[in-house]
Amino acid sequence: MTPAAAKWAEMLKQRGISLETAERNGLAVQNLYSPASSGYVDALCFPYMRGGELINIKYRGPDKTFWQVKGAEKVLYGLDDIEGEEEVIIVEGEMDKLALEEAGFKNVVSVPDGAPGKVKDGPTPAPEEDKKYEYLWNCRAQLDSISRFVIATDSDGPGQALSEELARRLGKERCWRVKWPEDCKDANEALQKQGAEA
Repeated sequence: MTPAAAKWAEMLKQRGISLETAERNGLAVQNLYSPASSGYVDALCFPYMRGGELINIKYRGPDKTFWQVKGAEKVLYGLDDIEGEEEVIIVEGEMDKLALEEAGFKNVVSVPDGAPGKVKDGPTPAPEEDKKYEYLWNCRAQLDSISRFVIATDSDGPGQALSEELARRLGKERCWRVKWPEDCKDANEALQKQGAEA
């Protein structure tokens, strides 16, 4: 393991994520240019797959900046893990997806872009014109047959807004909402503070 990979492995361990889970989800470390840092950094790479094919990569810099492959199609992270599932858990970030896997849930996907600041007023745009949520349209073949979505976004304002926006697009009749323990804002905090049983 390279020194850069060891550093990221330690960060994952501190967050309750095992190397086995990281490897199963294809995480890697790559030295590449970071637009936010205006220089090269050792970034943690999250591969976005569909049908075993690499569609996009999301990078996390050491300073907690995020960027994706320019021009790549937006899809859900962990999409191949929901193949054949009737119930799917949707989270706000890749680390939350990994945390839920540590708790025994593999039927989990993460949105690629985090949460909006607030719920958008007015009607929901047509799917093909809905740029912020285009990943749902791009994954419709995998999502249309799902009977139940468990929305496990962050408990803060943007997380609540994301929950509402997802339910509006997926159909509120198919959506349920997770309420995190009082001192936890998301799945990864619940794993760190209360363990996999929480």
